[in-house]
Amino acid sequence: MKFLRNAWYAAGWSGEVAPRSALRRTLLDETIALFRDEAGAVHAIADRCPHRFAPLSLGKVVGDALQCPYHGLRFDGSGQCVHNPHGNGTVPKAARVNAYPLVERHGAAWIWMGDPARADPASIPDFSLFDEDRNYVGRGYLRVAANYRFGTDNIMDLSHIAYVHGQSLGSDDMQRSESSSEQNGHTIWSRRRNYGEKLPPAVLGHYRSKPDALWDRSFDVRWDPPASLLLLVGGVPSGQSPEDKRPLPFAHLFTPETATTSHYWFAASYPKELGPKYEARAQEALAFLAGPFEREDLPMLQAQQCAVGDRDFWDLKPVMLAGDAAAVRARRLLDKLIEDERDALHVQPAFAVG
Repeated sequence: MKFLRNAWYAAGWSGEVAPRSALRRTLLDETIALFRDEAGAVHAIADRCPHRFAPLSLGKVVGDALQCPYHGLRFDGSGQCVHNPHGNGTVPKAARVNAYPLVERHGAAWIWMGDPARADPASIPDFSLFDEDRNYVGRGYLRVAANYRFGTDNIMDLSHIAYVHGQSLGSDDMQRSESSSEQNGHTIWSRRRNYGEKLPPAVLGHYRSKPDALWDRSFDVRWDPPASLLLLVGGVPSGQSPEDKRPLPFAHLFTPETATTSHYWFAASYPKELGPKYEARAQEALAFLAGPFEREDLPMLQAQQCAVGDRDFWDLKPVMLAGDAAAVRARRLLDKLIEDERDALHVQPAFAVG
């Protein structure tokens, strides 16, 4: 089993699923059709008509159902065929497709690819800092030609900033960072602290700082399985209390497309209480994040994938460094969750005799 199935994955930003239209998306090696019904609720069903296997996402929404573009069968959000325009209109018993629990929360559509009975919306990670009723939010997306776990590693261990982002976000002072990790249940935190840092030129404008000023910066990353990460970036002039300024939140949501490709949704936000000028600042922060990732992180992740190929990460015996602690914890925990899920599927029921 390559993926954890009993978990919530980002399937896209809510705004990607337009009214009365369908969106095709491959998640966990399965092709899904996302569509909105007349009430605006989003549904996720398998993107293959059981009649002649046409992609349902090429069809159109009719009422609360998605109509196959080939012969007009219609399927509702439960995956059941609810309309057959042929013959006497009888719907064949086998005319249904898989449906997946889907919840819209924090501006994203979250999908559950495992046992529907276990899909508890309360277990969706908390990204309320990106709720648009209270925050100005900038949202983006990139497709990554690499396994989604490389994305987790990249965000959990920010020591790479001094090297991968040496011409943008990085500074030599990043090499002196103090790092730590902690785990609470299935949630893992990676924490990094820089003291007396001279900010790189690309960051000066974001902090409205003088070039010679020294800053204390914090980078706190929360990981929830399988690959939903919240990054809180704080910064204050050296010697000032960190509580004097709230951290800037970034969402990093990775979802496997296949074993070697992944979806990456990211966002930045500011509270609306700070004033309307922060609507533009949210978009600036988004660009500030997206540029270096697309130009610098993305090529590195994809080069890693090419180097690894289809070989197992642990079989390659990776060397461990001090900053790897949180990312390794996340990999180990995810491995265990996948193994436990696989073992549960193979448990045979016991039968009483006599």
